[in-house]
Amino acid sequence: MEKIKTNILVVDDERDMLDTYISILSKHFNVFTSSTGKECLETIKKENIQLVLLDIKMPKQSGIETLKTIKEIDPQTDVIMVTASKEVKSAVECIKLGAYDYVTKPFEVDELTSLIGKVLERRELVRENACLRTIVADSDRFCELIGKSKAMKEIFKLIDDVSSVDSTVLITGESGTGKELTAKAIHKRSKRKNKPFVTVNCAAIPDNLLESELFGFEAGSFTGAYERKLGKFELASGGTIFLDEIGCMSPGMQAKILRALEDKKIDRLGGKISIPVDIRVISATNINFDKAIKEGKFREDLYYRLNVIPIRMPSLRERKEDIPLLIHHFMGKFNKDLNRNISGFTEEAINSLIAHDWPGNVRELQNLIERMVALSKNGRIVLSDLFLQTQQANEAAKDDYHDLERAISSFEKEYINEILEKTGGNQTQAAKILGIHRTTLLSKLKNLSLSKRYF
Repeated sequence: MEKIKTNILVVDDERDMLDTYISILSKHFNVFTSSTGKECLETIKKENIQLVLLDIKMPKQSGIETLKTIKEIDPQTDVIMVTASKEVKSAVECIKLGAYDYVTKPFEVDELTSLIGKVLERRELVRENACLRTIVADSDRFCELIGKSKAMKEIFKLIDDVSSVDSTVLITGESGTGKELTAKAIHKRSKRKNKPFVTVNCAAIPDNLLESELFGFEAGSFTGAYERKLGKFELASGGTIFLDEIGCMSPGMQAKILRALEDKKIDRLGGKISIPVDIRVISATNINFDKAIKEGKFREDLYYRLNVIPIRMPSLRERKEDIPLLIHHFMGKFNKDLNRNISGFTEEAINSLIAHDWPGNVRELQNLIERMVALSKNGRIVLSDLFLQTQQANEAAKDDYHDLERAISSFEKEYINEILEKTGGNQTQAAKILGIHRTTLLSKLKNLSLSKRYF
């Protein structure tokens, strides 16, 4: 991937000095020059400048006055003051006003480049910390894809194949099949693995807020915007952005995503400068694109832009031979997380789990195993434990241990109702606790005859 060069502005009233800066810095940076404080401020307003090398002593408007205005325009612009030895006291004053550091003339090239390197390293740390603060904790309870079936072996091979290129990837499949895990696996195997992986759930963010979430905003761009906020596209710079549930995005927002993908630039809300972004885009959805495109709900041009490399995740029904492996994996994980010591599942219990249709796929299995590990009174999970120890389920277990469908449905209804009561009917919060998407929760409320109570 081509690295985006940092924009550095050098400000000095001596032409020879500006030429020296260009000679030293132009190989690794985009170098802009100004000979006065006024020109410097005009350049900062027009260009996306990350670092300014600012001479303290200049005619008409001093470096100190210029520094104050730079910090008013954009407090996040780093400034290194350049001063003569006799002006060190003024340079110290500049640091108090927000300058990063100062260098004295005549300076050594290594001294200057080392100081610039420290500034840019600090900027990268600040950006990464901002990214870490904004990334929501992973709702999945497992950390890697699991499977040995033919379907999963094909997925693993495809992940390895696409990780070496930077093309956009569109992951489709039912809810709970591991679309986000697949996106993470691609990122971790790619040349971007040491850069951020940023997830955006497009279904969880109201459309009127999604643009600012993705592209950020400038201070004063709307009521309450007291300071600049970087969007997820900038936070993912150098890495990967995962747009989950992209099928829920409005056509208007789709057009802005298409432009960002084609131009490789974004515009912050209220901003006047287009910001270049170096990211890989992976998206996922469970919608029917053919139907959505025909109904005008999804742009055909964006679909083709996203679908350069398609990956379809198999449902758990298509890879039932993986169920025993998944059971063992989740049992080990939840034994550790919950400080339990469950030794395993009986063959009868495993066969019943294999026979289940798993409409919620791997996520549904994961949630069930967690409950079994948490509530089991014995050292081993038997068939009766799958009835989840509700009164109705125990009655069903006495009559017919094979009626797993009815038992799971009974548990689901009771458990979902309990979570919704705890959240005061907040469906978004309840879906997060349950480890499912809100759209899946709405579907379950309808199927379990709970919709009237919570709509």
